[in-house]
Amino acid sequence: MTTQPLTIGIFDSGVGGLSVLHHIREALPAAHLIYVADSGHVPYGDKSAEYIAQRAECLTRFLLEQGADAIIIACNTATAAAAASLRAKFDVPIIGMEPAVKPAVAATRTGVVGVLATVGTLESARFAALLEKYAGNVEIVTQGCPGLVECIERGDLHSSVTWELVAKYTAPLLQKNADTLILGCTHYPFLAPLIREIAGPGITMIDTGAAVSRELKRRVEVELAHLTPVRDCAASEAFWTSGDATAAGRIISQLWHRAVIAQCLPSGNL
Repeated sequence: MTTQPLTIGIFDSGVGGLSVLHHIREALPAAHLIYVADSGHVPYGDKSAEYIAQRAECLTRFLLEQGADAIIIACNTATAAAAASLRAKFDVPIIGMEPAVKPAVAATRTGVVGVLATVGTLESARFAALLEKYAGNVEIVTQGCPGLVECIERGDLHSSVTWELVAKYTAPLLQKNADTLILGCTHYPFLAPLIREIAGPGITMIDTGAAVSRELKRRVEVELAHLTPVRDCAASEAFWTSGDATAAGRIISQLWHRAVIAQCLPSGNL
């Protein structure tokens, strides 16, 4: 019986994808996880789709070179820009993110759903297709959130600056009577306690990290069964960054809730 470890590669524009990594670790407790924070190019939300697709291909190739058996695009903006092209180029499971419009529509009681996301996500054709497919009679109110990703990249989850940004971006949604908020960027779950403090206990917040981990587990069981039983292998993680490795290690340790060391990507991947 094989004990070859299952290896999952995950990348995001920065540290936001760690919110997805937590769900993946719960779903696959013995897998080897390789995480790349593309912090040298954060945020993706203000970059062109072509630029993001180029970065996504570069990071995917790196993760495959490290032995990844499946790739998670832990970024809504990168999924919209690059998922289709990556799936066409690479013969491994590639799972992306998308704003959770369908479950949010099912959850709302007021008939109004608010979306907090990057401008890149909100302007993507993928997001427009989700609205057309699932919104129905529910009113979807969107809000771009410039600056929030940068706050989380600094590990700045509780300061007055972050509080003011969250209050500014949630106010228009609450004024429209939204009772359900889609966290349309993988960075934003780290601000969930602050969002709830500002928006109130009656707000339902929805992100897609858990759904992605369930889909990954399903595909592992179907397509990568030869790499199981992973329970026979010790859990491990490796963290890489295209930014400053010391700074990345500090922020990743804060958000991963365990001291880690981040390595700088090889020069060809920067």
